[in-house]
Amino acid sequence: FATLKSLGCVVSFSSLPEEHMDSSRHISPTSSSQTLTQLNAAAGLSSDSGFDGGHRRFVAAAPSGQKKATGKRHPGKAILAGGIAGGLEIMITFPTEYVKTQLQLDEKAAQPKYKGPLNCVAVTVKEHGVGGLYRGLSSLLYGSIPKASVRFSVFEYLKNKLADDKGNLTQGRILLAGLGAGVSEAVLIVCPMETIKVKFIHDQTQPKPQYRGFLHGVSTIVRQEGIRGTYQGLFPTILKQGSNQAIRFFVFTNLKRWYQGGDNSKDIGNLRTMFSGGLAGAASVFGNTPIDVVKTRMQGLEASKYSSSWDCVKKIWKYEGAKAFYKGTVPRLGRVVADVAIVFTLYENIMKLLNTVWKTPNYR
Repeated sequence: FATLKSLGCVVSFSSLPEEHMDSSRHISPTSSSQTLTQLNAAAGLSSDSGFDGGHRRFVAAAPSGQKKATGKRHPGKAILAGGIAGGLEIMITFPTEYVKTQLQLDEKAAQPKYKGPLNCVAVTVKEHGVGGLYRGLSSLLYGSIPKASVRFSVFEYLKNKLADDKGNLTQGRILLAGLGAGVSEAVLIVCPMETIKVKFIHDQTQPKPQYRGFLHGVSTIVRQEGIRGTYQGLFPTILKQGSNQAIRFFVFTNLKRWYQGGDNSKDIGNLRTMFSGGLAGAASVFGNTPIDVVKTRMQGLEASKYSSSWDCVKKIWKYEGAKAFYKGTVPRLGRVVADVAIVFTLYENIMKLLNTVWKTPNYR
């Protein structure tokens, strides 16, 4: 009873039968079950907790009104945290994205302009200044905020739906949640914004660029090509983003689980979060760079030379060889490792901040 009292349970002895108040009276085995039930009921405990006479132990029930913590996160918080993290991350890593795209567009079939990533940076700075490395930033920035919001919120939503009561998922369900997040961001955000970004960057390499700014560029693309002009390369984009997020969330979630040691609420710290994110990003680069190359070609200004994504694959193989499918791997690796490490670290910290100001019962 002292234990019950320490847990905040009030025991009313008046509610117990009189015969149970006599400590010298022996309780027969046949009446022990009923007696234990009455003791538990008097203490306000459920039938599956309290005194267990058969094993001489006591199982405490949680105080009334206390909710069980889970490993699930609120999708609404994920929308805010993802958007903020996505915007900050792209401002830091855009120059490597610019170099990667330039190298992929610098087709081997034509006269190559760049000798490698460093030469691309040198030529760009020489011709356009340091600001040249940020050409096309506006189109990507406008897309990065909603993209990250959709990615993290859909992942958290699917994870909550697929997880057990403690917030745990099987390996297959982690992959499925990541895949769903990637496909969602591809269709809703990434394909139109990536198409616009590639067209902007490619346009700036022409002798007479036709786009004067983001709004003018978008209106020109829609006027000349229709809405379909912003959805070029949809299929490879879905493949890229779906595989990207499936790999990244799978690797990151498993590394985080390993560091947590089975405690979903444990904070693994910024260094471990950044390392886990970076490793997840590297895994996705080696897993789907060929898809990224095809996607970029299908979204460029010369996409009309390919009748389909498969036709693009065949022509790259025929005229440029297998190595062409890994063009831009080095700058992409640098960008993606930094990108994913930064965005996961920012996301985790922003979620912790939101948890202090936005209380959501049944979520952590």
